Amino acid sequence: MQSDKNTAHLLLGSNLGNRDQLIVDAIQLITERVGEVMQTSAIYETAAWGKTEQPSFLNVALAVKTLLSPLHLLETVLQIEVDLGRIRYEKWGSRLIDIDILLYGAEIISVEDRLQIPHPQLQHRKFALLPLSDIAPDVIHPILRQRISELLVNLEDELEVLKR
Repeated sequence: MQSDKNTAHLLLGSNLGNRDQLIVDAIQLITERVGEVMQTSAIYETAAWGKTEQPSFLNVALAVKTLLSPLHLLETVLQIEVDLGRIRYEKWGSRLIDIDILLYGAEIISVEDRLQIPHPQLQHRKFALLPLSDIAPDVIHPILRQRISELLVNLEDELEVLKR
């Protein structure tokens, strides 16, 4: 554990089961196991990305103050997914819950195939940038050196993402 708190920005997604309840349950477990949820974006209804023949997703971004190291944070959110019933069948497939670490303060972290922060696809995905811009428009992407709001304006992704 670290001695000071860091702000982690997470993205929650669900496209199976009771999506609203799964998001609520995930936020509760994040509060209990990761740290204080400081901000929550609006809920967005998002067409499936990658593997498009599946139900639409609900997506929500969170800003969480945490004492967990990035790797411990990853292990914790993966366990929350399992505890909420997630089973990984296929890449980009349907899921009860998905929790991605988008940012961890201003850190750049690369641990082989286990953890990449900032999330390597963040700047390409409207379903991540739109909710993140609700709560962190002025946060600077540590690699691209642009504000989240600027990345959103310059985004070429035309995926349908609607505020609920």
